[in-house]
Amino acid sequence: MLFTKEEYKARLKKVQISMQEKGIELLISQDTANMNYLTGYDAWSFYYAQCVIVHVNAEEPLCFVRAQDAGGAYIKTYLKDENIIKYHEKYIHTWPLHPYDYLVEIIKEKKWDKLSVGLEMDSHYFTAYCYEKIKQGLPNAKLKDSERLVNWTRLVKSNAEIELMKSAALISEKGMKTAMETINPGVRQCDAVAEIQRALFVGTPELGGEYSSIATLLPTGKGTSASHLTATQDKFVSGEATIIELSGTYKRYHAPMARTVLLGKPDQKKIDAMKATNEALDAGIAVTKPGNTADDVAQKFWAVLDKYNIKKESRTGYSIGIGYPPDWGEHTLNILKGDKTILQPNVTFHMIAVMQFGDWGVEASEAIRVTEKGFELFCNLSRELHIKG
Repeated sequence: MLFTKEEYKARLKKVQISMQEKGIELLISQDTANMNYLTGYDAWSFYYAQCVIVHVNAEEPLCFVRAQDAGGAYIKTYLKDENIIKYHEKYIHTWPLHPYDYLVEIIKEKKWDKLSVGLEMDSHYFTAYCYEKIKQGLPNAKLKDSERLVNWTRLVKSNAEIELMKSAALISEKGMKTAMETINPGVRQCDAVAEIQRALFVGTPELGGEYSSIATLLPTGKGTSASHLTATQDKFVSGEATIIELSGTYKRYHAPMARTVLLGKPDQKKIDAMKATNEALDAGIAVTKPGNTADDVAQKFWAVLDKYNIKKESRTGYSIGIGYPPDWGEHTLNILKGDKTILQPNVTFHMIAVMQFGDWGVEASEAIRVTEKGFELFCNLSRELHIKG
C-alpha cells in the first residue's frame, strides 16, 4: 500500500462530498489514474473494462476487475477482500457479452439500480459499449456525467504526493541529461531513445523508474514544427534542432520536462525564439502563487509573446500528478486565457511552451508546484537552447 489508509479515506471523503454537491449517489470511475487515486490499484490491465464504484455513503469503494487481475487488487489496494469484485473470463472479447453486463448485475444486487449514477463520459477506455451496457442494464437509474469530479479532487496534492513527484523529477533530470549527451550527428533517433529510456527506468541508486504515460517525444528537423512525434530509425543531422519531451515516473507520479538541442553551429533565429520562449515562461511562473488563477499565469505568458509578435494558439500548461497511458495530464486546470481555476498550495502543473514557426520550432517546459507563498520548480536543468557544435 503506497499511502496510509487514512490518506485513502480522506480522498474518498472528498470525492463523496463532491458527489453530494453534484447530486450523484453512485459513481462509476473508469479513469485509470482515478482508480489508482481512490484505491491504490496499479496494473497494466486498463485495456479491459474495469472501474471503481463509489457509493456516496460507503466506507470503502468497490474495485471491479477481471478475475485474472484480482491478485493485483489484493496486493495493491487498501480495500477489504469483499470489496474487490471479479468478473469471469467469459466476458472477455465475447460480444455481445461484456464485463459491464456483470457490473450492472452487481449494482442491481446491491439495490443501487435506481440511483443517480455519475459516469466519466470522456475518460480514456470508457467506450461507447461500456455506456450502452450501463444504459440498457440500468433503465431506472439517472445517468449523468460526473464532470471529472475525481480528477478535480486530485488537483491539490498531499505532501506525500509531492514527495513522489520530487522523486520523479530527479529521474526526469537524469533522462534529459542522457538525451543531451546521446543526441549527436549520425546517431539514430531510436538508439538515442533507447539510452534515454534506459536512464528513465534505471533512475538513481535510490529511486527506480517506471514506464511513463507518454513515450519519449523526439521531433527533429522539420518535425520540430509538429507535436507529439516519436523517434524513428533516421539519424540526427548537423544543423537541425531536436525537441525532447519526457518524464521520469515514480510510483505512477510524473514530473515532465521539455528541452531543445541544436546540432552544429548556432542559429540566431532559434536562439532568439528560445530566448523569447523562456522569457514568457519566466513571466508566467513569476505570478504562480495561491490566489492567482491559471488565467493570470496565461496572461503574463502571452503578454511576452505579444511583445515579440509571436502567435501561439495552443494552451501552455495543464495539471499533472498520477499518470497512465495515453497521457500524464489530469484533464482539469489549463494554463490558457480564460481559465479561472484558482491556484492553491500543492496544485501542480506542467507549463509547456510549444513554439512552432512554419517548418521549425523550439520547446521548453517546467513542472511546477504552487507553494504557500509562491512556486517551486520540480526540476533543476537549464532551459536555454542546448547547442552542440
